[in-house]
Amino acid sequence: MTFHEILWKKQKNKVIEWDRSVMKPFPPFQGRVQLDHVSGNLTIFNLTLSDEDEYEIESPNMADTVKFFLYVIEPIPSLQLNCTLIHGKIVAQCWIPEHYNNHVELLNYSWSCPWEQCKSHSNNEISFTMERDLSQEVQCVVSNKVSIKTLTISLETCIPNTGHPRVRYPIIASLLVVSLLSAIWFLKVC
Repeated sequence: MTFHEILWKKQKNKVIEWDRSVMKPFPPFQGRVQLDHVSGNLTIFNLTLSDEDEYEIESPNMADTVKFFLYVIEPIPSLQLNCTLIHGKIVAQCWIPEHYNNHVELLNYSWSCPWEQCKSHSNNEISFTMERDLSQEVQCVVSNKVSIKTLTISLETCIPNTGHPRVRYPIIASLLVVSLLSAIWFLKVC
């Protein structure tokens, strides 16, 4: 098909118009669109969320108006990952900050870890028993059609620090021995 005129519109607003001699882009698309007048293909550069909408091409060379819907998918921002100890299990949660609401239905969650359960887990939360090797790391992977983000956490950071009680016993015993020896020496001197 050879085009003699082409008009692209977003809803009812003109995007770009070509009539054999003049190519005229319209705001806010000026400097951001390219029209191939042979194929009729429209390319929009530097997409913004406001570009998402229904577009249509009209031409006297076409029997009908052809419509397209343009989805604008943003790259995933930084992830957040934390873990807590709940009822004797380590629960890891991965999420995207609240301000990101661009096509959340297209987000895919997955987990990577040394255990089989990570391979089949596909939501933003996963739990582990305390019998696991807590020195291992768990990785959350979130993707959509245009980007992928990962974040890693070590399971040992999920356990509240109790001051390592096993380390305290020798210290306490040493202090008691020193105190006892001091008391015996003091009684002998007096």
